[in-house]
Amino acid sequence: MGFPFRNLGDLIDRGADLAKPALIDLAGGAARVVSYGELDALCCAVARGLLRRGLKRGDRVGILAGNSTEYLATLYGAQRAGLVPVPVNWRFPAATVEYVLRDSGAAVVFCDTARLAAVPEGLPAIGFGSTDWQGFLDPGAHETIVPAAAEPAIFLYTSGSTGRPKGVILSHQSHLWVVEQRLKGPDISRERCLIAAPLYHMNGLALAQLASAAHITVVLMPQFDARGYLHAIADHQVTWITGVPPMMAMLLQHQDLVGSLDLASVRHVRCGSAPVSPALLAAIRRAFPNAGFVNGYGTTEAGPVVFGPHPQKIPTPPLSVGYAHPAVQLRLRAADGTLGSDGVLEQKCPGQMNGYWNRPDLKPPMTEDGFYITGDVFHRDENGFHYVVGRVDDMFICGGENIFPSEVEKVLDTHPAVEQSAVVPVPDDIKGTKPVAFVVKRAGVAVDEATLKAHALAKAPAYMHPRRVWFLDALPLAGTNKVDKNALVAWAKERTAAEPSGE
Repeated sequence: MGFPFRNLGDLIDRGADLAKPALIDLAGGAARVVSYGELDALCCAVARGLLRRGLKRGDRVGILAGNSTEYLATLYGAQRAGLVPVPVNWRFPAATVEYVLRDSGAAVVFCDTARLAAVPEGLPAIGFGSTDWQGFLDPGAHETIVPAAAEPAIFLYTSGSTGRPKGVILSHQSHLWVVEQRLKGPDISRERCLIAAPLYHMNGLALAQLASAAHITVVLMPQFDARGYLHAIADHQVTWITGVPPMMAMLLQHQDLVGSLDLASVRHVRCGSAPVSPALLAAIRRAFPNAGFVNGYGTTEAGPVVFGPHPQKIPTPPLSVGYAHPAVQLRLRAADGTLGSDGVLEQKCPGQMNGYWNRPDLKPPMTEDGFYITGDVFHRDENGFHYVVGRVDDMFICGGENIFPSEVEKVLDTHPAVEQSAVVPVPDDIKGTKPVAFVVKRAGVAVDEATLKAHALAKAPAYMHPRRVWFLDALPLAGTNKVDKNALVAWAKERTAAEPSGE
């Protein structure tokens, strides 16, 4: 049997057991079990309700909410009706939320109670669980539209850390290809995965799509909470967890729960969206000794199918993201334009975006021969395994030397007292910029600034060592659960402004 799905919002196999739980929804506090049949019916009711409301094929539908059954049903239902959902990062400032909704041209916004006040004035809003929501739903059968080639399926807006967020246009075909490729691996239908990453971000969204197509039960948290996450694993015998490295680091700070809860069910741990340090990997393996670990990589613009196992079955090194996936073309381009084993990753595959919505001012990040320029710097070893070095736009120059923050963080994280670190640049009158660090200490282990500076000096070139080290109880997170380095840069600049330069 070939790949059966044609619409990204219709990934349910109706020939499978529709009584099987699709979701164990923790959004209301108590667990709510939603079967595949119930989820399918709710998606149809949303699709019919949107069309009854007068929306036409191609219209946009905003979603501003924490993760929930209703969120996923609205996303899928809109796609089934030929509409384009626009999940919005609810951690954005109010002005940015308004920009995204108005820029996308959203005809209506679905939200939860906590975000109702954030819906811009003049935009129709429907609150999940409200009487408006109940009145909006139109239960009954619905015939899912078959999308045209390259028809938009979803707009995902980037974080906007370097300017206005960009609306990435993804077609039905692009992410159906992603799902199809991921289903070619081992049978995963018996897994039970936990999703706490936001559904407005590729990390959580792509796993939800895969889970629906594979008929997996998803334990769905409204948002990430470290202690709640650990309890969810134990309470629901989760086998598969995924997230960004800062989420995993925050989990492991709660050693009281890691040591007391039954986490033995976890067989798969996948990290993505940022490099994983050796110290974090070791801690993950201690906490989940029965689990295999995958260091993942992907982009909003070109999807999560990039790397995989080695074709000759050479084991993937612990910190590598893998070997080039057989269905993807990859190459590394150095700053001088040459191709080799080090440089910015360029990627070509059917999972690529159509482009950016409503941004004629932007030159698409594409080469003339159709490769997406990721902006991520990689190293490829002699066996073809790839390693993330850092973002090309994160790199800074200190006294003429190039520094990637992730490289300094890897050094700091090798110290036994360091639980988590983040390195950012600050201005320096002599060096131009210099690295400074923020560190979360491991519980019960003492360390001071001088010790960590000496550790970095001993383990790496002198220019890389952090000129200041500050200790925090936790690193701040941005809306995608990555470390909020913009906040750390602002904090560091304020504190170093009056200090002498040139160290």
